[in-house]
Amino acid sequence: MAGEDNYKQLPNSGTHNCFGCSPVNSAGLQMKFFADDKSVFSRLTVPAHLCGWNKIVHGGIIATILDETMGWAGIYMLKKITLTQTLRVDFIKAVRVDQDLKVEGKVRDQRGERQADIEAFLYNAQGELCARSQGDFVLLSPKVARRLGMMTADDIKYFFEPLRDLKAGAG
Repeated sequence: MAGEDNYKQLPNSGTHNCFGCSPVNSAGLQMKFFADDKSVFSRLTVPAHLCGWNKIVHGGIIATILDETMGWAGIYMLKKITLTQTLRVDFIKAVRVDQDLKVEGKVRDQRGERQADIEAFLYNAQGELCARSQGDFVLLSPKVARRLGMMTADDIKYFFEPLRDLKAGAG
């Protein structure tokens, strides 16, 4: 990844309880995302209570981190709500709890208005690739998400208007 100075923090309200990214879910990961015109990334430390084997991050948590990052890559890059359809994870190297991690996500391909192929990569503090994922995502417009009751009009305004402005300024 190039210098992180070019990345801008993505907006995220405290009006939801997402395990991956809600800033108000005290049991969650509270991931914050940043983006440039090619990818999104987050830095995080997984707390010890989310381990599998002693001091090793549970595989389900690693999958969650990758899935959340891919979702945000689709949201930011494609301006659509993303729903995971399939998720494939390669676990390459053990990930330790209480260690600084970096995760990056990119849109590989968009297939029409409703499908996207997105990938993510998880690195440890030494910059070593520990896990990677690829997912197929269903894409919904903010209008459809509102109609389905997934987001309110206020959520859409809060979330998507700043994303549009950030994306316009990134390129």
